[in-house]
Amino acid sequence: MPQVRAIFISDIHLGTRACQADRLLDFLREHPSEYLYMVGDIIDFWSMSRGVYWTTAQNTVVQKVLRRARHGDKVVLIPGNHDEALREHDGTDFGGIQVRNEHIHTTAAGQRFLLIHGDEFDQVTRYHRWVAVLGDMAYNTLVRINTSLSWVRRRLGMSGYWSLAGYAKRKVKTAINFIFDFEDSVIRAVRERGLDGVICGHIHWAALRPMDGVTYINCGDWVDSCTAIVEHLDGSLELVEWGNARPAQARQPLLDGLEGKPEGAPIVDLPDLPLPVPGLTRSGE
Repeated sequence: MPQVRAIFISDIHLGTRACQADRLLDFLREHPSEYLYMVGDIIDFWSMSRGVYWTTAQNTVVQKVLRRARHGDKVVLIPGNHDEALREHDGTDFGGIQVRNEHIHTTAAGQRFLLIHGDEFDQVTRYHRWVAVLGDMAYNTLVRINTSLSWVRRRLGMSGYWSLAGYAKRKVKTAINFIFDFEDSVIRAVRERGLDGVICGHIHWAALRPMDGVTYINCGDWVDSCTAIVEHLDGSLELVEWGNARPAQARQPLLDGLEGKPEGAPIVDLPDLPLPVPGLTRSGE
């Protein structure tokens, strides 16, 4: 059971059918930590307004997080757009869980990262909410279809994970452009604040790479790709894909800073990554 310094997870979407709570529980059990950061869209109030789907596993996720807080872990919740009602409670502690609209995390290596969900840089979410809600419903439909496809693939003996939502993102040019625009906006804001990098979520597109002199990190999600960021005891950062990962498998070298790392590496869609990419450690291969 590897001890890590910090865990960063986002876009769990508790309260929906798409939430992969069982895999998240498996990941949390295997990764005790000093810090647990939940970087937005933990509870999906948008979807719950249309109908609540709450499983025993989802309830156990909440209990496990509360238990970590009681046992002395520093647990910080940064609300996203799907749980934006919690932003009214910025600075409040609930059962040992600190609610912060944003937070600065300093790694063991001394790097300072801005923790935000990221929806504040999404022009659609900010100014065209009805479009965002329709997009959310369409995305949830893709994820539910993907669940059925995954079952069929397993029955046919086909190995590996294939993401229908990820495939759609890669094929739709507007989706790719949206991701590029989102990342550029986030990076500009972080660079202006003189920080070493950002850890965010929101777009369900996991990444860990140097970009324009800072480190851009996206936690991904727990409805499709099942990804998280971990900080090891030496301050190095790793992007973990838990959809197919198991702790017995070997780890690869970790990103421990910007020095010597090439900038402008391509965005990585984890389920279909064929080769290692500089600046990215991907567990589960």
